This record gives sequence, structure tokens and C-alpha cells, in this order.
Amino acid sequence: MLEAKAHQQLKALLRQEGETRWPHHLTLSRLVARSLRRSDQTLVRLAPGSDPSWLLGLLVPLALHERPVALVLTAALRQRLLQVDLPRLQAVGLSLPCWEGLAAPPDAAPLWLLSHDQLVQVWRQGLLGERQLVLPEGELLEPLLRQAQEVVIETAHWEQLRRSLPAAATSLLQLHERLSRRLLARPCGPAQQVSITPDDEAPLRQLLALLGPLPEPWPQWLETAGTGWTSWASVNPTLLQWQWHRQPLDPCRELAALFEGRGIVLVGPWPEAATPPLGFAPQVQVSLADPPLLEPLPLFAPQGQALPNAPHYPMHLLDQCRRLVLGQSGLTVVLLDDEGLRLGLVSALAAEFGSRVGHELTAPEANGVICCSWGWWLEHQPRLPLPCQIVAATLPISSLEDPLTAARVAALRIQGRDWFRELLLPEALGRLQRSVAGLRRNGGRLAVLDGRLKRRGWGRQVLETLEPWVALQRLLPNP
Repeated sequence: MLEAKAHQQLKALLRQEGETRWPHHLTLSRLVARSLRRSDQTLVRLAPGSDPSWLLGLLVPLALHERPVALVLTAALRQRLLQVDLPRLQAVGLSLPCWEGLAAPPDAAPLWLLSHDQLVQVWRQGLLGERQLVLPEGELLEPLLRQAQEVVIETAHWEQLRRSLPAAATSLLQLHERLSRRLLARPCGPAQQVSITPDDEAPLRQLLALLGPLPEPWPQWLETAGTGWTSWASVNPTLLQWQWHRQPLDPCRELAALFEGRGIVLVGPWPEAATPPLGFAPQVQVSLADPPLLEPLPLFAPQGQALPNAPHYPMHLLDQCRRLVLGQSGLTVVLLDDEGLRLGLVSALAAEFGSRVGHELTAPEANGVICCSWGWWLEHQPRLPLPCQIVAATLPISSLEDPLTAARVAALRIQGRDWFRELLLPEALGRLQRSVAGLRRNGGRLAVLDGRLKRRGWGRQVLETLEPWVALQRLLPNP
């Protein structure tokens, strides 16, 4: 059986390399092999921050499996696969031929290596067939599939549309100018984004529905009608230009036909109580989360902190960051999504601590201070040194100023659902867990300077997510 072969091969590989940093290699290998053999839809939960060597337990069954499979990876994990893990398999005689690109692979290459964008493209072209899917980064599935389905309309696309439909060129020009005036007159916030309402789109949709054929990407844009999609514009006020973005609110539901009747292995770090947004109902769900850690996470979150919207919050943030950075010999990471507040904090800290402070640095000093957004840290932390402390200036709760977030919240409001506890809070807890996972391996500490942690009822859920932890009542500089 495939399970037994995969177990024996992986056990021999681990014995030869002499490292077992992750305790669930063999269990994951048997689960993946069973799912591949039975074409099951399997969901495997890992602990946030699990050692990346867990990928071996996924690859060994794929090397022994003879049926066609599509392995869907981000660019970072693909690089690790090609440069680290495939050579490890080859060293013990395991061959894993990988076919790359949008053209369908020959029978000699049963494993098709795809990005999430490519997955959507080959499925729409009918090239995916009945291939099973292996998705190792399940926590990123929803945002990456949403981005893969995105329709982007730039200024050049309007020009192409007018050239291809000369009879309607005047009407199209008037519609574009009217829409431009509306968007450029609206406040766009620090992210320079403005929501585009269905009423804004309606005249253009009515006109294009009567015309044809249309150049790309206009046919795709027409197909994305309905309440399941939302639009916004990225505005450049200086050049008086804007770029149109349209994305699905629930990308997995839009691709439900892709997952239907197909074997799937989905692996990702989700809490036990959380149900990840999927376009299918897994037949098998298994948790391989690490056992509770014996050493609790030191947590500095004193009572009476300012709320992020308070006028004195910037000064409170600067004072606390000074205390936290003072005397630290290791790397400090300050996480804050508000760009204006973050840049002001960088300037103030740099005035006191000098060149060791930087904004989104990828090569920090040993005792450096990196001020960055939560998204930047999640993307770059695998390639950065482990920090000795993380300062959560504000909790990673998505802002309603973001048009996509506002549209997703509005959809839940229409259904009468608790949009904060069903959407914003679970996503924030997931980001928080993944962001601080390295602290536990490094013996570092976490500071939360967001007053909502102690003043809001949902703050208890945040503290439960961080378990086990121990409160730091006083700050003592490291020797």
C-alpha cells in the first residue's frame, strides 16, 4: 500500500539525516498517502509556526504516487521545494519529476507544479482534468484565490475598448469621464482606494451588454456581475488616474466547481475551533498541532492603555516603544498597519536610537528595530532573524476603510450576521498566531499596546489564542 511505502521511505530518510525537529512527519505522510490513494478531500491542521521541514511528509507520498496530481504553491514555498526539499529526496533515491507552466504535462510527469493564478487559468481552460489537488498553504487559500480571480482594468484597456468599438467611442468616453469625476472627488484615505458602487457600474454594463465582441479583460468584467463581487479604484490624485479592481467576496464559493468531486489535500495552521473558508466539505479532518508548550509566552499588556483612536495614542505608543527597545540586544519588530502613524513612529524612534531603527528592513542590525505592517511581517518573517520581542502596536484587525473588507462586512450585515466575530476577529487571531509563533522558539516576549485588549469583551479570545502566556508586570532591560 502507498501508506506503508511512504512510511518506510520517510522513516529511512529521517534516520539518514538524523533530524526530527517536527514530531508528526510519519503521521502526515500516512494521511497524505491515504488521501491520495482514496481520492479523499482531507483537511490537516498544523500548529502556527510549525517547522517548515513538515513539507517532507507531504512530498514523499507524492514521489511514490503514480496518479496525476497538481501541487499548488506560493513562490516562496516553490523556491524551498526546488532548492531544499527535492535535493533531499534525490539524495535517498526518490525521484519527483515536476512539470511547470500552463501547458498540460505529459504522462511521464504526474506532478504538475502550479501557482494559484495558474491553477485558476488551467481549470478554466479545461486542462486540469481529474487531477487531485495538494494545497500545502491552506491559510492563504482564500486571499490567493481571490487575487487569482481579480479583474484589473487600466487606462490602456479603456483605449483598446474605444478603438475596437468606434461606433460607441463617444459614449464610452463620456462614461469614463463621468466615472473619473465621481471617483476623484471622493475621499480616498491613506491607501488611495475608493469604492465603486453597483450604481457607478450600471451604465457601462448596460452599454457593453449590447456591444461585442469585446477585447480582454472586458468579457471577464462583464461575467463578474452580481452581489458576490465588489469593485474599487486605486487612485493616483497627482496624475488624475485610477485603476479598476474587481474581486469576489467568497472566492472559494466562486470556484466550487473546481473542488467538486476531486481529491484534495489541504494543509494549514488553523485553530481547532476555527472553520476555514472552503469551497468544499472535507471528508477527513485531522489536527497535527503540537502539544501545549511548557514555557509560556511572556506578555506585556498593562491595564489602562490608550485606545488606537484616542488623540494621545501616538504619544502613548512612542513612550512604550522607547521603554521596550531600551537595553534590548536582539531584534525588535513593531507591528502597525496605520501607515501614517507607523512612519511617524519610525522617525521618532530613529531620532533616539539612530540607524538601528528602520522601516520594513530586510537586513536589520543584530539589535535593530523593524517597524512594519502585519502583512509585511507575515510575508518576510521566514527570511529574517528571529526577534527577541514583537510589539503589537495595534491588533491586526482589518480596517473598514479598505473597500474589500467593507464589502465583505456589508454582505454579512445584509444577512443579519455578526460580521466582527465571524469575519474580522477570526482573521485577526489567525494573523496574530502566525506572527508571534517565532517568539516561542526564541524565548522572546510579546507586547500588546492596544487598549482594546483589556477594554473589549472579545479581548479574552485574543488572550486565549496566545495561551500559554505569563503576564509581565514590569519591564526589565535585558543584560
